[in-house]
Amino acid sequence: MEKVIALRMVNAKVKAYVELLKLKLTLAVVFSGVFGYCLAADHIDWLKVAVLVIASIAMTGAANIINQIIEKESDKVMKRTATRPLPTGRLSVAEAATFAFVLFSIACFLYVEVFNLRAAALAVLSLLLYGFVYTPLKRKGQVAVYVGALPGAFPPMIGWVAATNHFGWEPGILFAIQFFWQFPHFWAIGWLAFDEYKKAGIQMMPGSGKNTETAFRIMIYTLFLVPVGWLPYMLGMTGIHSALVAMIGGILFLAQTFHLMRTCTDKAALQMMFGSLLYLPVVQIVYLLDKV
Repeated sequence: MEKVIALRMVNAKVKAYVELLKLKLTLAVVFSGVFGYCLAADHIDWLKVAVLVIASIAMTGAANIINQIIEKESDKVMKRTATRPLPTGRLSVAEAATFAFVLFSIACFLYVEVFNLRAAALAVLSLLLYGFVYTPLKRKGQVAVYVGALPGAFPPMIGWVAATNHFGWEPGILFAIQFFWQFPHFWAIGWLAFDEYKKAGIQMMPGSGKNTETAFRIMIYTLFLVPVGWLPYMLGMTGIHSALVAMIGGILFLAQTFHLMRTCTDKAALQMMFGSLLYLPVVQIVYLLDKV
């Protein structure tokens, strides 16, 4: 009986540590990083892709843990975050911090030993911006979203630099696409969770509330995706077919923001959020399929 209880306790701890990683968010980051690597590589080394996946999970997981440590108290008052390991006491701050340090160390080692210092530096900068700049700023005002969009746009650039050890226009364009995509994506989430964020003292939306002014600002940032989606083709990174798909995807995404402006409803914001979740991976996959 004691062994069964001990096994259940271990399983509960392991489950809590896995929850700290925020796997859905982390895997989306990993996908973008692998996309950047595969788009840049002349020959795809699948062993290196596997290492990049591990390094990305470790670095992103460490950043997510730092975020949760800092937001432990505010997470307690929000329904969607109240059951996380730290607010519920399933893990202590010391346990979470130790896990974050181990993950960070693993990620740094892999980036430096398997890839290059530039990719490692970008990954570390991304963690610092997300964990120690963006997270505290969330309680200060809307500027947090603009700051948070920087590390959020790093993954495809990190993947490109990991493959080439080179900065340039190409990784910059991949950064720009993901940078502008984040505003409608996160503002749609902010719209849906507006009351909870307000209760926690967090301002995530660009306007005064769920109104036409806010929806208009969301539309403006979505508008940038239409011309930016053409840039990989113009730089010779991809072909014309992916540029057309990216343009159509951007226009459809933009149409959702017009619908939000007309209705200002949670249903329209939810549709826009799902549209954002569809837009980015579809465009990235099409870029890969149409790689020059």
